[in-house]
Amino acid sequence: MAPQTATTLRHPPPPLERGAPPLPTVRLPTVALLPTVFLARELSPQLVQAQVTSGAWTRVRRGAYVATASLLPDAAPQTRELARIAAVARQLSPAVTFTHESAALIWGLPLWRSPDRVHVHHPSLRSGHASQDVSRSSGVLDASDVVVRSGLRVTSLERTVVDCARSSSAVSGLVVADAALRRGVDPDSLRARLQDLGPARGVRIARAVIDLADGGAESPWESATRLVLVGAGLPRPSTQVRVVTRLGAFRTDLGWEDWKVAVEFDGLVKYTTLAAGDPGRVIFEEKRRHDAIVEAGWRVVRATREDVQPSNSLRERVQRLLPVGAQCPLRPAPHLLQGF
Repeated sequence: MAPQTATTLRHPPPPLERGAPPLPTVRLPTVALLPTVFLARELSPQLVQAQVTSGAWTRVRRGAYVATASLLPDAAPQTRELARIAAVARQLSPAVTFTHESAALIWGLPLWRSPDRVHVHHPSLRSGHASQDVSRSSGVLDASDVVVRSGLRVTSLERTVVDCARSSSAVSGLVVADAALRRGVDPDSLRARLQDLGPARGVRIARAVIDLADGGAESPWESATRLVLVGAGLPRPSTQVRVVTRLGAFRTDLGWEDWKVAVEFDGLVKYTTLAAGDPGRVIFEEKRRHDAIVEAGWRVVRATREDVQPSNSLRERVQRLLPVGAQCPLRPAPHLLQGF
């Protein structure tokens, strides 16, 4: 299934001079923009009906509406989920804290797939009717695990990563963990939090996800590609591998420098340039870049969405290029590919 956010628009990276410093880290937005929510209970039925009929408002959950224009453009499909989060915030007690994937969205992190529920934590669960689009948990949250973002109580970035890694599939957890490390989160702090949890549910898979997390991944699809390769038992690839060519130095998505083997994820958006309006030029420059990398002695495997699946096809294509007997220190880990 496609990730919840589209692959970041990325043109072929510019050449680097020999000895040049690393490319600057692309910073993710540190806070989400929540749309204004209109509650039916605060307005006349006639006004609500008129706004919905005209198409000016869109219902995001029972009794809650947002301006239809705030759900666009299609390049940011997470806006609908953020609208639902904003609606829940207006309709529930201010004491709730947003957790898991909902917290990740508020932090501006990408998701592998759109969640079907808003996740909230409340100090105590009350009896009564529970909304099907809200997942509630209760208990005590440590004060250090709760911060305020976009005016909402939300779990800290570290707690959010741990929660997602424990409760989601490995690919979903890895997408969040990679992005958090790219934001600057210390992986040792995540391991310490897992250690404090003891033998709690989901800790085993979360530990594997955090050990694999890498801030060099620039999109959910790059995270998924790396997971498929490692889950199949191949050696762990490095991210953003620097390759020196006759045109300068470039960086490949994934690779094994010792063996000069690279894996590049190709999404359609990669070959679209909105700024210059010249997709042909992008394809031409990417072809020059690819040829220069091959001429430098590298072998390149290009993967698409159809290839990034828990099957043997991508593994076999890559394995043919690796030295005979090259094995990952760990055996294949099919549990990492469950729920893909």
